[in-house]
Amino acid sequence: MKSALILAQMLCVISICWAQSSRAPGRIEAEYYVAAYAQHYRVPVALVRAIVARESNWQPCVISPKGAMGVMQLMPATAKRLAVTDRCNLDHNISGGVRYLAWLMRRFHNDLRLVAAAYYAGEDTVGRRGLAYRNLDVVTYVRAIRTTYLREAGAESESKNTTAKRDVR
Repeated sequence: MKSALILAQMLCVISICWAQSSRAPGRIEAEYYVAAYAQHYRVPVALVRAIVARESNWQPCVISPKGAMGVMQLMPATAKRLAVTDRCNLDHNISGGVRYLAWLMRRFHNDLRLVAAAYYAGEDTVGRRGLAYRNLDVVTYVRAIRTTYLREAGAESESKNTTAKRDVR
């Protein structure tokens, strides 16, 4: 009985450590799809990474109280519009989310503040009010996306600079 209890505790500790690991296999797969789809649809990788970090913290099948689901937290109507049938599938979810971001970028003329606000609050709401939209939740969300975006963009340029320096012949 005591050994079964110890085994159960060890399994709990291992599962907690695995869940908290920032580079779990699901995250590695998600990062691959983020980079691939962002490049394909010409959306800044740093923006997609910032949205994913804020929306789901890289958890593949998180469900919000409002019904958004998956790593990019697609709402049912948005997923349907983008032909995403399995919102928990990393490939489908990220493909749909990045396509939606690309569409928002076209609609809001690449103003990433409005793109982030529309991703969070809905394109119709932000489309009507633009930068005059002052909902505190949305302002906080956009600020968090901006902070993460700048950090991610800095990390990307650092890695490119490091590679370029090593490649000098």
